[in-house]
Amino acid sequence: MSEVRLQVQNLCKTFGVTKAVQNVSFDINKGEIHALIGENGSGKSTLTNMLCGIYTIDSGKFILDGQEVHPVNQVDANNKGISIIVQELGTLSGLTVAENIFLGHEDRFVKHGIKNANAMNKEAQTLLDKYGFNRIKASDMVDLYNFEDRKLVEIVKATYFSPKIVVVDETTTALSQEGREELYKHMRRIRDEGNTIIFISHDMQEILTMSDTITVLRDGVYIGTKPSCELDEDGLKKMMVGREVTGDYYRADYGEPISDEVVLSVKNVTVPGQIYDISFDLHKGEILGFGGLSESGMHEIGKACFGASYNRKGTVTLANGTQINSIPTAIKNEMAYTSKDRDNESVVMNQSIGDNICMPSLKSLAGALGVLSKKKMRNFANEYAKEMSVKMVNTDQFVSDLSGGNKQKVVLARWIGKDSDILVLDSPTRGIDIKVKQDIYQLMDRMRKSGKSIIMISEELMELIGMCDRIIIMKDGRLNGELMRNQDIDENTLIAKMV
Repeated sequence: MSEVRLQVQNLCKTFGVTKAVQNVSFDINKGEIHALIGENGSGKSTLTNMLCGIYTIDSGKFILDGQEVHPVNQVDANNKGISIIVQELGTLSGLTVAENIFLGHEDRFVKHGIKNANAMNKEAQTLLDKYGFNRIKASDMVDLYNFEDRKLVEIVKATYFSPKIVVVDETTTALSQEGREELYKHMRRIRDEGNTIIFISHDMQEILTMSDTITVLRDGVYIGTKPSCELDEDGLKKMMVGREVTGDYYRADYGEPISDEVVLSVKNVTVPGQIYDISFDLHKGEILGFGGLSESGMHEIGKACFGASYNRKGTVTLANGTQINSIPTAIKNEMAYTSKDRDNESVVMNQSIGDNICMPSLKSLAGALGVLSKKKMRNFANEYAKEMSVKMVNTDQFVSDLSGGNKQKVVLARWIGKDSDILVLDSPTRGIDIKVKQDIYQLMDRMRKSGKSIIMISEELMELIGMCDRIIIMKDGRLNGELMRNQDIDENTLIAKMV
């Protein structure tokens, strides 16, 4: 009989009129990876944020090893043996790597009111080396490192003190396959040491492979808990959605010819230190995929095409001869871009859902006289928020109040509303639940058929295989192979060109 580590008892949390968590109760055991799953807005992150002291509890309680706990902040949660690795960036700019690792626990290195930075750096570097992250230097400013490396710092920060519970909240969506394998290794180590992982992910196969037990929430309500070995992907989807998920998931067509019409031509593009001598054409009605490992340079491709790269050399040219050298030029010429780093580059967090959706379309919404109508903007925002199934109170709600997946829906809603002809989508389904992923894939397919052209950058290999007409593989900042859409392509085919 497994020993219970955490009891969730009658937990409730409300935001305005939204009942985010409604009277939820279940147990989590010691020495297990316990998956917590559900559609966007199901209450997963709200529940774990209460456990970690990020949100206050309205009613109900957590009982950890027989003692009731109600952390008032993340440092307090750490002191009680609870930590979290969040989906978005969880390190603080302006601090060193070491200062981020020991944030809230700096007093360990303070004597007579003076902080011993050398001792802090030395201990942090010992931890980084122990975790296999020795390329990261403890004394460096954390801002010197990319998104993925900063996530690796968070893994150290959240686990070095052997907490009883570690919440991994959609962290894998921010990591390449290499980074995921590192995270999986430490998740298994924590479990094998007798501690507990609460694992939140929208990747069904990842959930089934990594977890021992699965709990499903739906619209803030507890649905059930089952051993992972008793479920398959279809069973999980049915528990999450409440019905069978039917219809095509990825594209079903093969052998369709790509148009000869070139809509975007990239020639000899270089961004020093990131990508080198990149050339390719994007055709009308094509979904062109880019894949690779984390440091391959594929994410810089999107920025370079959208005019958002610093020190870019080479040319990005539209069919009409216009060169894309800046973001305003790109938007003016019906190009759209979604960044992998959603919170910092794709949405304005402290603005409303409506403002975010309307932002790229303000010129067309203003009309000939240049006057914006609040009613017109509200109707526009409502239409596209509804099309993307954003779970919200209304479009006046701040984007910062939304779950990660619902933020991503807002990002996509703004560009669908803009009706752009060329879309550069970097990790478009990151943090999106299974049903909305299907909706996005079907939307992309409709866009393709209507003559829109899409560049999709993704670390999800099956997503690339399932959706793209062509897949370009990046390695060490350079093009390293091109694959045409084919039923015989599998993940191993892509991986062989990545490594």
